[in-house]
Formats: sequence, structure tokens, C-alpha cells
Amino acid sequence: MEPQKYKRYTITAALPYANGPKHIGHLAGAYIPADLYARYLRLRKRDVVFVCGSDEHGTAIANQAMKEHTTPRAIVDKYHALIKDCFEQIGISFDIYHRTSSDLHHQTAQDFFTNLNDKGIFIEKEDEQYYDEHAGVFLADRYIIGTCPNCGNENAYGDQCEKCGTSLSPEELINPRSTLSGNKPVLKPTKHWYLPLDKYEDWLKEWILKGHADDWRSTVYGQCKSWIDGGLHPRAVTRDLDWGIKVPVKGADGKVLYVWFDAPIGYISATKQWAIDNDKDWKIYWQDKESKLVHFIGKDNIVFHCIVFPVMLKAHGEFVLPDNVPANEFMNLEGDKMSTSRGWSIEMDEYLTDLPNRVDELRYYLTAIAPETSDSEFTWKDYQARVNNELVAILGNFVNRVMILMHKFYDGKIESESATITLQDATLDTELGKFYDELERNFEGYKFRSAQQTMMEIARLGNRYLTEKEPWKTIKTNPEDARLALHNCLALIVHLATCLQPFLPGTAKKIFGMLNWPKDVVGFDEEVAFAKGHQLNQSSLLFEKVEDEVIERQMQKLIDKKLAIEGPVVVEEKPAIPAKENISFDQFAAMDVRIGTILTAEKVAKTKKLMKLTIDTGIDQRTVVSGIAEHFEPEGIIGQQVSILINLEPREIKGILSQGMILMAENAEGKLTFAAPVNWMPNGSVVR
Repeated sequence: MEPQKYKRYTITAALPYANGPKHIGHLAGAYIPADLYARYLRLRKRDVVFVCGSDEHGTAIANQAMKEHTTPRAIVDKYHALIKDCFEQIGISFDIYHRTSSDLHHQTAQDFFTNLNDKGIFIEKEDEQYYDEHAGVFLADRYIIGTCPNCGNENAYGDQCEKCGTSLSPEELINPRSTLSGNKPVLKPTKHWYLPLDKYEDWLKEWILKGHADDWRSTVYGQCKSWIDGGLHPRAVTRDLDWGIKVPVKGADGKVLYVWFDAPIGYISATKQWAIDNDKDWKIYWQDKESKLVHFIGKDNIVFHCIVFPVMLKAHGEFVLPDNVPANEFMNLEGDKMSTSRGWSIEMDEYLTDLPNRVDELRYYLTAIAPETSDSEFTWKDYQARVNNELVAILGNFVNRVMILMHKFYDGKIESESATITLQDATLDTELGKFYDELERNFEGYKFRSAQQTMMEIARLGNRYLTEKEPWKTIKTNPEDARLALHNCLALIVHLATCLQPFLPGTAKKIFGMLNWPKDVVGFDEEVAFAKGHQLNQSSLLFEKVEDEVIERQMQKLIDKKLAIEGPVVVEEKPAIPAKENISFDQFAAMDVRIGTILTAEKVAKTKKLMKLTIDTGIDQRTVVSGIAEHFEPEGIIGQQVSILINLEPREIKGILSQGMILMAENAEGKLTFAAPVNWMPNGSVVR
């Protein structure tokens, strides 16, 4: 374990708008990664505060209030409760889930504004803003729609086009119109306060472009560099709106703090409330250089957390700056962008209602496909395959086999000549040590997808060891060997449950319960040993297979939701590729196709399409070079079962000897998917 660099950690997760239910794409983007990191740090006995809360101001709230014919306060009360409850059920372990509508937050945000205003940081200027003469109000950006100058979308908002993702200002829209009246707005003068981002360009170049070139994700760094190189401009911190935090300046009636300004201050006010509730000093988590600040967000929030909020903190002068902002890309759904407004989404509350006992399965799958370096895709069939082939067939199978054998042979009681029972196999101990080191490196590097794969390797190690030792046979020929093998497996299960805790906290507790372990939370550095005579509890299945009917219902529900909003869409299917010439049965029979599992994957240097794979064929482990690099990330396909043609003559590709070919399905648009078994099959199984 590396020496601890910081005394404490302040972890934030993006504040979700309390204007409606949130979909699982938000979970994958910010909340599960943040939770994994916080849980890991706590297991390492680090001092952690993990904060979040509902973002309850801005036009998104006011818009929703109009849609539901109610007040903004009623909207935020309704959706704050819903979102908070969903997070709790999914196991997001916030130390506090706060609200930006609280008095404490209003005071904190106003104090922050006053600090910068008193220092003369802001620029005050009168500018023209769109005004709806029919409604009699100035229009916030989201109250204006028009044609996007970038992609031609006729319903782009005044701050962003949701079709192409381009950030916009209302003045850039073609043929703008008010969402309140449908009329064309007019420009009218109004006074506002601006944060002069341009004055901090040199500092940002030093702090980000030089200081974080090596430790921030390339996608985050690249977006920051693009913004800085393009030239920054003053950004308004106030707006004309009724709902929000009042600007604490005389004569600023009818003006509130812009939501982008007040929302990140919500991290500070949440920490303050947590400190009050727990008799802590909030300042050391935000103002001590020995505190590490990490923001977890989606890529649409990068500019606010990497440029705007750090400038605010720098201008204030009393706060630490974010050490890292491991922003994720987007997670798509069944081939399309996830969108609640279009009905193409899986809301958190819907998932919890439809699949109430499968929280850890969702956490596992979203981590397995986490969009850490590029956009990823949720599909219900892949969800089913991951649960059945990995959680059921590998992790659950190992624990279940050991527990059944212990109860069958020893009535669940651990007996030994030794006073304590620990791991008694040097090879297992060495492998386990490597896994812990790898787990730490991945967590510290914000590579949570790889960390979860490492955790699963412990289960695979246990399955291999159990199969190799065959205690169900040696119990008759060498009872002591059988006992030792099962005791080693039990020790492995404790380590497995320990490493499971950040990823699948409910499953880890269930395992500790079956083991009759004295604690239901075990730190990474704690000793794993059973006392002589320890009695195990009865076991139960950790996971159940996801049946086809469940997936079919979810797919139909998704289609029905979209149809209800958008109506039927006629899709012109491209014709399938014509069939090739017939081959003889003998030619077909000569092909030896087996089921295998990808063990390692890496892109081939200086190529765009090629990926080097190590595949366990059940017969051997061999290298295959495949042209799938443009379709998959290496980290995302570890553990994927494949169909592999193993008797294809080896050939050298880019200096690598490729020993076979994996089979892929390709549609008319060129999209690839693995030709793999629906249910887990042993490596080496013959494809006929």
C-alpha cells in the first residue's frame, strides 16, 4: 500500500436537478463512481466526507412547475424526496444529501457572492436580454428555443442544443421564440454581474494545462484545453428570475444568482450542514491543503467544475482546488441517446419498482460498462448476460459450492488442530496480494471498471482452486487435504466479500452473514482468520438468473414509453448482405469452433482497428488479433465469452502471431456484437 498523501478527502457528486426522476445514465456517470471511491477510502480507514444534494433553483425547476401547473417549491419538494429515496435504495452512501433551497445554502451562496463583490472581482454591466412582451418577463436561456446554427435542430434551447450538444447563447439561435407565449422575444436592457473568466486564463493554463497534463483524464483535459485555447469570456452570475437566491445587493430586485454559480457552492453548504449534524469542523475539508477535493460528474459538467468553479474558489482565496475531476462520458441505451423527455430511458425509480431485489446487479452492470473513456451502451440482453454469466456462474457459484460442501461434510462447523484458520496456501496468498495491489492502483487511478474486474478475478481464482483440489473426491481418500482446501476457500470468500464491499455492498453483507462473521463491514487491512470451532450459518443463493421474460418485458416497456411520447416511427431497414456460395458439410465440419473467455485485451499500437486478445479456450490460452478496436474498449470486454475458430491456421498480424478468429455479428450499418452464448458455458464447449 502506498503512503497516504492526504489527511482527509472531500468527495462531491454532481447535484441533480430536482425537476423530475433521474435515469440510470446519471448513476453510471457520477453517482456510482463517486460511491465506489468513497466506500473504498472508508475501507482504507481514510477520513472522508461524501456530499451531494438536490439542485433546486434555475429555469429547469420553473419549467417543470409550469408543466405540472404547480409551484417551484412543490416541484422541488416532490422530486427531492423521490431522488433521495432512490439513491438510498441503490446504496449511494452520501454522508449528507442536502438541498440548495435550504436557508443555510442561501446564506452560504450570498456570502460567497458578497466576498467576491466586495473584492471587486465582478464586472457590472448593462446588457440586452431577451424579453417576452406578452408574458412581461425577461427570458432565461431555457425559456428560449430556436434553430441551432450548428446542426439545424429547430428546437434547440438558448443555452445548449440537446441534439448535437453544442453550448449556445440565446443570441446565436436562428428565429428565437419564447416557450412561454410562442412569440418572438425582443432585446431589452438589464444590469447584471459577471465573473471575468478571461482574467484567469493565464492562471488556468498554469494550473490545468501544465499542472494536470498527466493525472486528469484525457477527455477532461482535452475539453478544458479547448475552452482555454478558444479564449474565455466574462460569464453572468446573476439573472432576471423569481425563483432562486436573491442577489444580496441593494437595487438588485427581481434578480437571483445564476444556478451555475449557486449550485457548486451547494457542496460547501452541504458540508457545513453535515459538520453541524456531526459536531465537525467543515473548514478543514475545504480550506486545509492536506484535504483532497474530488468532483464526480458527467462530461456535460466539465467546464463548470474544471474552469468556472475553480476560478470562483481561486478568486475567493480561502479554498482548496479540486485535485481531480474524473468526469465520465455518456451511457447510451439500446443504440440511442438516453433521454427522459423522449421516453428513451430507464428511470431509477422504475428500475427499483420493476426489479426491487436486483440493486447489486444494477451496480455491477453499470460499473462493468462505465463510460470512463468513451460513451458506452446499456442493453438489456447484455445486462442479462453479465448477471447470468458472471454474477451467477462465477461469483455466486464459487461461494455456493464452498458453503454447500462445508455443510455437507462438516455440518457448517470449522474444525482444525490450529486455534485459528487462515489462508494456508502460498500460491493463493501471493495471487491475492497481487489482486489487492491491483485493486488499490485502479481505485487510486479512478479506474473503477478495471477495479471491479480485479475483484472478479478473486472469484475466478477460487473457482479454479476448488476445481483443482476436488475436495468432494479427496474427502474419501485424504480427508485432511479436503478440509484444508475448503478452509482456504472460506478464507478466499472472506477476502472476496471484503473486496466486494465498494461494488456490491448488499451482496458483501449477505456473504458475511452466511459466514457468521462478527462484523458486516471489514476493512482492507484487517486480518482474515476463523476461530477453531466457528459455526457457519446456512447459505442461500447470492443471485438468481435473469430470465428471458424479464428482459422482454423491459424492452417492450421501453418501446411503449417512447411510442407514447413520439408516436410510431417508420424505420427503413437496410437489406441483409446476400448469402455466399454453398459449402459442403465436410467443409463446415472441418471448422472447430469453441466457447472461450477473454482474459486480457489491449489495442495494437499504431493501428485503429486491431486489438490483441488473450483467450482461454478451455484447451489452452492463446493470442488472437481481432479488428474490433473501433467498436469496444479493452477494459469493457474482459470476461466476455466468445465463439472462437481455433483450428484456423495461425498468421502474423503486425508482428503478433494470431492463433484463431473470434466470431462477430455485423449488421448492415457495420455495428458489431459478439457471437456468444446467451447463458454461461464452460470454456472449450463445442459450437455445432
